Amino acid sequence: MTRATILHVDLDAFFAAVEQRDRPELRGKPVVVGGGGPGDRGVVSAASYEARAFGVHSAMPLRTAAALCPSAVFLPVDGRKYSAASRQVMAILRRFTPRVEQVSIDEAFLDVAGSEALFGEPAEIAVAIKAAIRAELGLTASVGVATSKLVAKVASDLRKPDGLVVVAPGEEAAFLAPLPIQRLWGVGEKTRLSLAEVGVRLIGDLAVVPDDLLRRRFGVNGPVLAARARGIDPSPVEGGHEAKSVSHEHTFDVDTADWEVIERTLLALAEGVAGRLRAGGVRATTIAVKVRDSSFATHTRQRTLPEPTDLTDPIWRTAVDLVRPQVRGIHVRLLGVAARGLTHGEQVTLFPADDERRRRAVEAMDAVRHRYGSRALTRARLLEGRIAEPFERDFSHAPEARRVGKPRPPDVGGRGS
Repeated sequence: MTRATILHVDLDAFFAAVEQRDRPELRGKPVVVGGGGPGDRGVVSAASYEARAFGVHSAMPLRTAAALCPSAVFLPVDGRKYSAASRQVMAILRRFTPRVEQVSIDEAFLDVAGSEALFGEPAEIAVAIKAAIRAELGLTASVGVATSKLVAKVASDLRKPDGLVVVAPGEEAAFLAPLPIQRLWGVGEKTRLSLAEVGVRLIGDLAVVPDDLLRRRFGVNGPVLAARARGIDPSPVEGGHEAKSVSHEHTFDVDTADWEVIERTLLALAEGVAGRLRAGGVRATTIAVKVRDSSFATHTRQRTLPEPTDLTDPIWRTAVDLVRPQVRGIHVRLLGVAARGLTHGEQVTLFPADDERRRRAVEAMDAVRHRYGSRALTRARLLEGRIAEPFERDFSHAPEARRVGKPRPPDVGGRGS
């Protein structure tokens, strides 16, 4: 029988918890992360459990959150701080097993098979992980332990915050059966409504529906959903994947057709992307841009570079060339810049002397920013219009998220559950 060696570790209200940890005066208060104030046009990135008691949740418009919880403290996203805390958490997890699959900034799967001799049974490892995160980082995490990633993830979400749920081998279907169908992977709102039409409202309802009926209604995905409802998920924990892209984006407080503003924003985004590439020791071979207009239509373009780069100027100039024809005659709501095709190794250039001088200057600026903060140095052009320096956003694992509000650094990926 398959053993329960899969752990899903999920940090509790991550962004808000980091803020409450670092600012003791916020502990016990409703905290909403995702904007500079309740009047911003953005959405909630994370809400403390005190704010959730009022009905505030992730992806909710900030204005709605303010109406539900007028006493909430609203804070902008501090991506660098959350990324640093995330790296510390992942380092703790890797003490227990090298098989760690980070799926977002605040959650990861672990396969602890083979680690029992050192750290005890999987449930004991889960307790030790929770204790280490609390003692060393001042944060709490909820953990699910099961035979599969699917069941472990569902388990970790059941007793938040600071929960621990262990599902014994053979109990997967019984554990899932009483839960609402939307907790199952692959069941979004549209699928939930379709399943409701055939009387499926709980996961257990789906588990007993004949495969042929599901296949007729949902195609090949129908039997897959039924297998998941019975707790069957063969996907392994896959650790060690390198980032496939790095991306930053910015949503304007007021849609704009001003080319100067657009160009400055692209420069800020390019500088953030380049900084992240250098920090990761990689270079990009392809630059992509995203433009969303006032009607929410989204346009993307990309271009392969003559040579890989981790410098701001070639990224920015490529982004400008790609964006310019896309913004004619429209008002821009959102801009994004992505670096793709990441590669290691030394950059080969036709102008080594100039490139070396430029690189020494860039590395010196990076060192100053690392020591004195991201705003210790910035380009003069970015001071006009107060477009702040962006920070990293890694899309190698997490789905894309939006940063909205006044001109500030773009958001960092993750959901802050």
